[in-house]
This record gives sequence, structure tokens and C-alpha cells, in this order.
Amino acid sequence: MQLIVAKENTQPTLRIVLPGHPTSDRAIEIIFPEHVTIRLHGDTDASQLYMFQPGQYGERPKWKQSGQSLEYERTFPGAAHLLARATLEEDGVRFQFRLRNESKKKYDLVLAILDPRLTSIFHDVRLERTYVHHKDGFDLLASETPARLTMPLDKWLPARYLVSFTWPVPSQRVEDRDGIRYYNKSRAVDAPFIATIAKDSSWVIASFTRNTGNVWSNPELTCQHVDPQAALSPGEETVLETKLLVARGSLEDVFKIAMQQRGSLKLSN
Repeated sequence: MQLIVAKENTQPTLRIVLPGHPTSDRAIEIIFPEHVTIRLHGDTDASQLYMFQPGQYGERPKWKQSGQSLEYERTFPGAAHLLARATLEEDGVRFQFRLRNESKKKYDLVLAILDPRLTSIFHDVRLERTYVHHKDGFDLLASETPARLTMPLDKWLPARYLVSFTWPVPSQRVEDRDGIRYYNKSRAVDAPFIATIAKDSSWVIASFTRNTGNVWSNPELTCQHVDPQAALSPGEETVLETKLLVARGSLEDVFKIAMQQRGSLKLSN
């Protein structure tokens, strides 16, 4: 397995290349991050310090390699400093965002969103192979919407499918916002974990973190979101970590590995 910088985007994008695959393979591509967002103390609206743009847009970060890690730093003047690090491990990649509040204001929310996008053998536009874990075991993320399997794609997409972990389960199961249909599963998961099985069942891709409000996917991209977040006072620093497992084996095997490693992930001020 290889971890490489994707050159076709100026803004930070990584690629995980499976054993035996060419480095041009885009089956597992990571937007690193998709956006950086803060919300000031007492405010209801958040503001974005950064939003990813594809292609040759913006300034290319100065990547550094240290052992099995790739990293870069970026400062958002008057707001925050970001150190983004991705470390290749035996069974996947550990992604870390280290954020420091460089303002004199308190942030009730800081987010740096990791966005793994799956194509090729992992693409799952109707969420037929994307699973979450409830207290009674595995279930398809979108199991409560069986009509998705037969409805025309232009009726199914664009969509987001969400399931709560620590956040309350929304009373409204389906919502339309800004031209996108949001589906909320009726029961919470018992772990911040989401997994997609390859079409030929040869690999499982799974994302997990220490703690989060919900897990979700945009089926058109087959992205996996577990999105940890934190609060930051002036001068404080926080670390948000997510692990992406790339493994052979059953869902049960991969979930066991994730739960064994979950406690090692950082989520602290």
C-alpha cells in the first residue's frame, strides 16, 4: 500500500494506492481537508476559513515527508494555524489535524473535515455495500430507504444519508435543503464507524474516530464522514484524528480492529 500526494489538485489531496495498482489509480482519494470551519462563542452561524477547490487553484502546500508521514502547515491569519499530517500504517492511514486558536476569541466549534472519496471497485452510489454498526450489529447505512435501489438516479441524487452517534436522532427523517435531500436514520449507531465493501468483496474501507456527532455519506461520491470536532479558547490547541482502514476480511474483523484502535486516536484540547 502507498500514500502519495495527488498532483492534479493544487490544494491538498492524497491518494491511497492498493498493492499492485498503478500510482495513477484514484479508487481512494482523500481531500485533506475538504474545509476548515469555526464558530465563535455565542454565535449561531459558522464561518469557513478554507474550502477545497479542485484543479490548479490556489497555492500548493509545502509538503514534508518524515518516515511514513506526509504533512504540511497552513496559517489562517488572525484565526488559526493548521498542521495536517497523514501517516501510513500497516492497515491503513491515520489522519491528524492539529489546530491552534491564534485569535483572542473563543471558538465554540472548530472543524477540519477529512473527505475520503471512493471510486472504481468501492463506488457505491445506491449504498448497497456501505454499513454502520448498531447495538444489535451491522446494518446498511441506507437500509430504511429501500426505494433507493430502484428509483431513477436523478430522484435519488443529490443526497446525504446520516445516522446519529452522540447527537439526538432528528425527528424529521427526510429534509430538503438547498436542492439536496437529507435522509436521517431512525436509530443511532453505537460506534463512530462507517465501512464500504468492494464490489468483489476483496477489500473493506472503513473510517472511524474517537468521538463524533454523527456519521454520514454522500452516495454520489461514496465518501465516509465521521467528522470529529472540538472547542478552542484563545491560544489553545486541539488534535482531531481519524483512521481509515484498508483491509481484507469480513466487516466483523474490520470493526474489531477499529474498536481496538479507537482509544489510541486523539481528540483533546
